[in-house]
Amino acid sequence: MSIKPAASTRRSFLKQGFSLGSALWALNQGGAAASPAPATEPGRSRVVIARDAKIRTANSSLDSAQLAKLLDRALQASFDCDSPVEAWKKVVRPGEVVGLKVNCLGGRGNATHPELAEAITERLRQAGITDIVIWERLNSDLEHARYKIVERGSGLRCFGNDTLGYEDDLSTFGQAGSRVCRTLTQVCDAVINLPVLKDHGIAGVTLALKSMFGAIHNPNKYHSNACDPYVADVFGLPPIRPKIRLHICDGINAQYEGGPAYMPQWMWPFNGLLVARDPVALDYVGWKIIEKKRSEMGAKSLRELHRHPNYILTAADAEHRLGTCDPKRIEQVEI
Repeated sequence: MSIKPAASTRRSFLKQGFSLGSALWALNQGGAAASPAPATEPGRSRVVIARDAKIRTANSSLDSAQLAKLLDRALQASFDCDSPVEAWKKVVRPGEVVGLKVNCLGGRGNATHPELAEAITERLRQAGITDIVIWERLNSDLEHARYKIVERGSGLRCFGNDTLGYEDDLSTFGQAGSRVCRTLTQVCDAVINLPVLKDHGIAGVTLALKSMFGAIHNPNKYHSNACDPYVADVFGLPPIRPKIRLHICDGINAQYEGGPAYMPQWMWPFNGLLVARDPVALDYVGWKIIEKKRSEMGAKSLRELHRHPNYILTAADAEHRLGTCDPKRIEQVEI
């Protein structure tokens, strides 16, 4: 179902902070997160697709102010709020340490844009959050994607899991047994997941659910059978699932083939963001966007290539209950 609703970020932060040039439904595993009133009817999951070509300047670089406006529109539509700060207050609470889990494996060409992280950080601060941590698997991955490592200090930090390491004990769920990064377990009270809209040469697609492979010490173990059921099992690990509050998928540049590495010949300017509280619904919608682009470009479907992302269906089953992939229960809002 598609609905058309009715109708300057601080550049000093970009220089100083980066030096760059779900529990929103009932969660019963390992604790509870802030649970705002749902922005859509019970039993349905809203996925907002916000797009605007104006986020690019005449020379195709990003316009940070326009990107911030696009983010604001997406959050307001997600939570039925009149202001973006009001929406963010439904996600986080003052006094919490909020982590932004970015995806930087694709390097500068295909990673969570630092400009998006900057815009989110600005709004979090306005919502009363004073301690924010941007994190990913490795410091080197962050640096390759234009983030500046800041391991200590107050206000804003940015570092990989190699800074604090992983818990000594395994966490288990289903067929997954992993040590979870201390950034998530010991530092962050809440996590905003910031994946990228892209293809994956084994799993089919890598979006909100698979982003949590970046929170464990052994993701290499979980790539057989197109990552099914491992993506769903890892997301279901007791330390991870309760802390994920929101998913904002970076679709500014999207990739329909050759992922997760950066392959410019298979990228296109989607110029958008996907926002959802339900990671399964977001992944289902993102998967269909990628499949549609593949069809337009004459590429085979993921099923034909034996990398159909069945883990998305597994994540919705009675064992995992991570969200819905039933299109009749997904409210797709395009703005």
